[in-house]
Amino acid sequence: MFGTVIVGIGIAGRVRIRDLLNPLPSSASEKMSIKGFVSRRTLDNEQGVKQITLEEALNREDIQAAIICTENVTHEEYIRKFLDAGKHVCVEYPMSLSVAVARELWDLADKKGKILHEEHIEILTADYKQLKKEVSGKEILEGTLHFTGGPFQPGFGFASFGGIARLTWLVDLFGELTLTAAEMEEQKESKYMKLTARFLTKEKRPLTWIEERAPGLGRVKNINFRFDSGTLDHIPSAPKEPVGIFMQDLNWFGEKLLGQVHSEQLQAERRRILHCLELADKIKELCQKPAQNNL
Repeated sequence: MFGTVIVGIGIAGRVRIRDLLNPLPSSASEKMSIKGFVSRRTLDNEQGVKQITLEEALNREDIQAAIICTENVTHEEYIRKFLDAGKHVCVEYPMSLSVAVARELWDLADKKGKILHEEHIEILTADYKQLKKEVSGKEILEGTLHFTGGPFQPGFGFASFGGIARLTWLVDLFGELTLTAAEMEEQKESKYMKLTARFLTKEKRPLTWIEERAPGLGRVKNINFRFDSGTLDHIPSAPKEPVGIFMQDLNWFGEKLLGQVHSEQLQAERRRILHCLELADKIKELCQKPAQNNL
């Protein structure tokens, strides 16, 4: 059994506790046992699970893994602490707010002989899986992914990192991309922001990602993908799957802990994650250049 601690008790942290207490039968999650949770706040028991200190989580021999569910800006610090303590780590995306740091963290995990797993529930939804089936085998000519939602919460980092789930969609669907342009429009008084990033696929086909956020904007993903065989202008609906996305991710992490995932899969996943972080870094750099030039 892998004794596991949850770090951070928000919505995701509570879902992680629920799933660990109710593992999917005959799955890798059955090999994980929750030993407590860590929070900066002093809380009562959560679903019967006791709060423990960070120091206890790092030092207890019966805890072999940590699941980090905190603000993006804190991920790097917690990952380093748990890897240094000899623990496996599962962390919400993005694992860090720079690709250079992410490479350092994976190097540290390799050095320690531990699993570092970055959760990506956005590619585990039934609708996304159906979209990927629709896209598979088609030649993209041009495409746009436009996401709207409320303002980012504090601690999410620059928009290209806070919205990296959309980058992951585009890379997972169409392969590695080259950034050609990026711009950010902000109205801080009204908490409005719009990030526009433009890419080329390996076949030199243009893709655009728009991340638009403001109070009152609903969480909506709009797509317009033009293929040689026609246009896909909506995300196809799919029947709800019996296993939730967090449980799917927990099982994927568990399979890694048990050595059941082929090295080729692990390396491909790592390449995709680092590529997306590198794109997010470049988008941030391009968007911040005008401000720097005006200093």
